Amino acid sequence: MNADDRLKALFAQDEPPARDLTFSTAVMAEIARRRFMQDVALLSGATLIGGMVLWLLWPSLTPVVTSLSQGLAPVAACLTLAAIVVTLAGGRPGQVLGFDRPPGFEHD
Repeated sequence: MNADDRLKALFAQDEPPARDLTFSTAVMAEIARRRFMQDVALLSGATLIGGMVLWLLWPSLTPVVTSLSQGLAPVAACLTLAAIVVTLAGGRPGQVLGFDRPPGFEHD
């Protein structure tokens, strides 16, 4: 064993380990799956607690909701109509209604 072989052996100990992309992908998928399950559990618990609170408070909220709904029905109808116009306009209601000029449109 000459000096070059000894140096190669010495430097080989400092090389980073080989990467296994399949293993790395499997580990990352398992981490993502675990985080997803934690998120689902957290959101399910929050939804269950919110539903229980709403169920407990519903008898006292019914008169308030009834009185507000009579006054807000026209506003809700207007907002629904506005949402339909924006949806049909493809998110560009100003251009459809004539507030914005399309590119290349010149008018004196």
